[in-house]
Amino acid sequence: MRHLFAGVLVALSLAALGAQDRGPAQLPDETAAQKEARLAWWTDARFGMFIHWGLYALPARHEWVKKYERISDADYQKYFEQFNPDLYDPKAWARRARQAGMKYAVITSKHHEGFCLFDSKFTDYKATNTPAKRDLLKAWVEAFRAEGLKVGFYYSLLDWHHPSYTIDRNHPQSPANDAEFDALNKGRDMAVYRQYLKDQVRELLTSYGTIDIIWLDFSFTGGGRGKNRDDWDSAGLLRMVRQLQPGIIVNDRLDLLDVPGGWDFRSPEQFKPREWVTMNGQRVPWETCQTFSGSWGYFRDETSWKSPAQLIELLIDTVSKGGNLLMNVGPTARGTFDERAKDRLSAFGRWMQLNGPSIYGATQAPDTFKAPPNSLLTYNPKTNRLYAHLLAWPMGEIVLEGYADKVKYAQLLHDASEVRMSARKSTTWISEDSRAGDLVLRLPILKPDVEVPVVELILK
Repeated sequence: MRHLFAGVLVALSLAALGAQDRGPAQLPDETAAQKEARLAWWTDARFGMFIHWGLYALPARHEWVKKYERISDADYQKYFEQFNPDLYDPKAWARRARQAGMKYAVITSKHHEGFCLFDSKFTDYKATNTPAKRDLLKAWVEAFRAEGLKVGFYYSLLDWHHPSYTIDRNHPQSPANDAEFDALNKGRDMAVYRQYLKDQVRELLTSYGTIDIIWLDFSFTGGGRGKNRDDWDSAGLLRMVRQLQPGIIVNDRLDLLDVPGGWDFRSPEQFKPREWVTMNGQRVPWETCQTFSGSWGYFRDETSWKSPAQLIELLIDTVSKGGNLLMNVGPTARGTFDERAKDRLSAFGRWMQLNGPSIYGATQAPDTFKAPPNSLLTYNPKTNRLYAHLLAWPMGEIVLEGYADKVKYAQLLHDASEVRMSARKSTTWISEDSRAGDLVLRLPILKPDVEVPVVELILK
């Protein structure tokens, strides 16, 4: 009885603490100019690596395997007992990210399964208690910083292992009706879990030096046993994050889109927006997170891998609309990138080594420039250079409508070879002058040995 009574007192005190934290959603004041300056390195970088790694790498059937196959904690325990990434080399990961042209990286410190890659004081469900026997996050941070990359942590708000986390519609134990929900949640207390969540985020933001980005994922509002800002105490959590790391960049999944300072960028997932993402009619910072295949975690038998051309076009398309691309890798349970991932990263690297200037610091082109057919435009406002990415190689010429008085010089970006310019198309038997203001670029018949050739236009 004494232990039970003590447990009740602890739960009540934590509940009271949680109630105090859930005050008005006041966050640190910041002007638009101050926010732009804080995000400047991120918007210049444009390209980052997402890493989803956890116990789900062992079943190798999707990071939501515990939910999709409704695996119990007891049956999932075998993955914890077998987790031993003996080939884990974060220096090799960081080197591949840098060589691919990526400028920052975000790793899952804890995904929905509740397993922690770091040595948390608040749980035994962590890497140090597996055969790995070490804090896997510490070496990762050091390795990526050493390669000059900014570092970020993903932390799941969901937790399918914690005993106080209430069962919701996304939980592996989710039942068919409300009555069963109530029975399963008897004895579970979100106030206890909220404090656990805050304690762990505090650990992450105080134990590893400067953290540049944090992904807090995710709220799922609406009926049907969802979870929203009240369940996480999103405002209190974000206040703490901002206080601990004032310069940090935060995603948009805390259910605080209507709160000033409640998010830094929109995060469309596995989605290509048709245009620059807006809120209330205003363009906002945004980043699409994407996978090489259909899952985020390592999936041995998944076959719908995107080609290098598709991936490079995805990067260009994202930047052409003012956004960032966060490209995911799901390492194996032994701690390696599989050959398919290494192949795609190498393809990015080959292209970015020669064509990076069309991505870094670039954004959507001014409205006065129209992209020619089968092309995407990016623009660097600091250098006043426009980049035409040719997705289909033309037969000798392309016409740039309305560019005639705007371009000083043109060249292929990959080798700085001149592209001759003309006011008329090349023809023998008929006269076909371009329309007034049009500019014709004379290109070789043979496509250069570049996945997506880029014409760099130095503007007047």
